[in-house]
Amino acid sequence: MKIAVVPGSFDPITNGHLDIITRASMIFDKIKVVVLNNSSKNPLFTVEERMDLIATSTQHLGNVEVDTFSGLLVDYTKQEKAQAIIRGLRAVSDFEYEMQITSMNRKLNDQVETLFIMTKNEYSFLSSSIVKEVAKYQAELSEFVPAPVEAALKKKYTKE
Repeated sequence: MKIAVVPGSFDPITNGHLDIITRASMIFDKIKVVVLNNSSKNPLFTVEERMDLIATSTQHLGNVEVDTFSGLLVDYTKQEKAQAIIRGLRAVSDFEYEMQITSMNRKLNDQVETLFIMTKNEYSFLSSSIVKEVAKYQAELSEFVPAPVEAALKKKYTKE
């Protein structure tokens, strides 16, 4: 079974993320979407909320599972017997950072490959940070995030 890991903070998952996950799910037998808890970020959603939003947004994809992990991604890939890490690229500016991470991952475990999938042009500007900024001002979000995420963002920002 060919298993790929799609890691990220997903705070929250966007249609750009969903595009990458969907396209990867057509190539691999199993996709593990892994919510990493990045201590350098101040997330809007808890890890559990992010996992629920991803699970709901990907329920139509029969070979996608959602998980969380703290630690090195290469350790997780070993634990799950994954052959690949999938990373989405939006623009050239993403490439340098992703190349550094990929090089380190290869040094730590040369048995797992990193594959880059270019996002569709319609999502090339999209990031979780931008979505949160737009949501803060109650703008229309339906073309940027799955419906459950839009509802969750509206709920978060009407509490404040």
